Amino acid sequence: MALSPYQQLEQEFKKLHAFRGALSLLRWDAAVMMPRGSADVRGEQMAVLETEYHTLLTAPKISRLLDRASANVGQLEDWQAANLTRMKHQRDHAIATPVGLISRLAKATARAEVQWLEAREKRVFAGFAPHLEEVVKLVRDKAQLLGQALNLTPYNALVDGFSHGIATTDIDDIFKGLGRRLPGLIKDALEEQAKRPALHPAGKFPIGKQRQLVTEVMKAIGFPFDRGRLDESEHPFTEGVPGDIRVTTRLDSNDVFTGLLGALHETGHAMYDQGLPPEWRDQPVGRDRGMALEESQSLLLEMVIGRSRSFLRYLKPLLDRHFSVTGPEWEIENLYRHLITLRRGLIRVDADELTYPLHIMLRYELEQQLLAGELAIKDLPEAWNAGMDAKLGVRPANDGEGCLQDIHWAVGSFGYFPSYALGAVIAAQLHEALLAEVPGIEEEIASGKFTGLFEWLRNNVHGLGAKLSVQDLIKQATGKPLSAASFLRYAEAKYLEPAT
Repeated sequence: MALSPYQQLEQEFKKLHAFRGALSLLRWDAAVMMPRGSADVRGEQMAVLETEYHTLLTAPKISRLLDRASANVGQLEDWQAANLTRMKHQRDHAIATPVGLISRLAKATARAEVQWLEAREKRVFAGFAPHLEEVVKLVRDKAQLLGQALNLTPYNALVDGFSHGIATTDIDDIFKGLGRRLPGLIKDALEEQAKRPALHPAGKFPIGKQRQLVTEVMKAIGFPFDRGRLDESEHPFTEGVPGDIRVTTRLDSNDVFTGLLGALHETGHAMYDQGLPPEWRDQPVGRDRGMALEESQSLLLEMVIGRSRSFLRYLKPLLDRHFSVTGPEWEIENLYRHLITLRRGLIRVDADELTYPLHIMLRYELEQQLLAGELAIKDLPEAWNAGMDAKLGVRPANDGEGCLQDIHWAVGSFGYFPSYALGAVIAAQLHEALLAEVPGIEEEIASGKFTGLFEWLRNNVHGLGAKLSVQDLIKQATGKPLSAASFLRYAEAKYLEPAT
């Protein structure tokens, strides 16, 4: 029996899924295993695969099948109709971007990533500047073309590529709500914490033992090491596809929590990816629902769960066993206060929950200025430093503490940063609903049981794939539209808790 147009599309997108997986693993290898001198070779490899992926997706055959399948959409199941919509969206994005631009961008970002690593080590921006200049020019061209094709502003078109269905108007509304409350909340929380400062749990923590601890925690959470792995990299990240997930973290022998919390963040990504509906795995509808929702899962595990008293009740015996820690600084209550201590710091990945959104707001402003040509590349370090001073009252001593700390712009990921702050907002809203629906969840976590947490997430988030828009998914899961309200309630309860 001949396949229907829709069934033929499923076969075509299964091939595209395989290309995505191969590209993802090449990116993982570039960051974890590849010699730096091989960047140009890897850039050529990535460019060929990106070009082939683009060619397949934009082939006339795909458009003809989409037209024919759309004419019979009423015969499709709901998830198939949603899949067809996602197919069209991917095709439209691809058609808007010429294959030559895709190839040039792949090569430019491969070179820029290596130069970013070297510049970051030296803590000097100048050597990286011309490579960032090239990436920004190409991304600007891409944004212009995407915007024209999708009837969006250029920057909105980039945001749409990472968090489809979320516009800058949504981001601006949420950032406005956070911007009004956070400065005062941070001030009040700092005053409250000054009344009972936490003791610092100092020591030397061998990397090998830290790796054992992180692995044990990830296993308890449910990370499938038979279909995934943990490695180390300068900048923690997650790559791969469901069924083959690669997680990295950065271990620090002077701080046991840097690597652990980084691993929790990336495990949140991995558990989302592994929890996507297996029957849709190689289809667009079976993918994640965008990076804002992805980041909500990582921040839920790292910030909300990982910095809670219930999680520390589970973690404390593991710290005792792996590192033989003793003293009042290692008591659960002190560890909790230590992990939620606010600092007006310079580094985004080390930031606490309250100052973190301010780091993102700065990047959101600067990347729009860069793309619009309102901020010259050479002026980025000073604009960054001035912005940090204005928002957090701190100023980087060098570019490594400033505009070189993130890899995102080097690899062309403009429009990604807002998803981090949106993810924190979504995480708080989901957590509020979780506590209401599963009242015993905190005791389960304290006993090292994470099944209830991930059952709820699979039912309400992971298992839906990309069937619903992110806005509809949040409303269905929590009963409320997305807003900053839950995050602010959560933050006030956690950080303004009276001293006892």
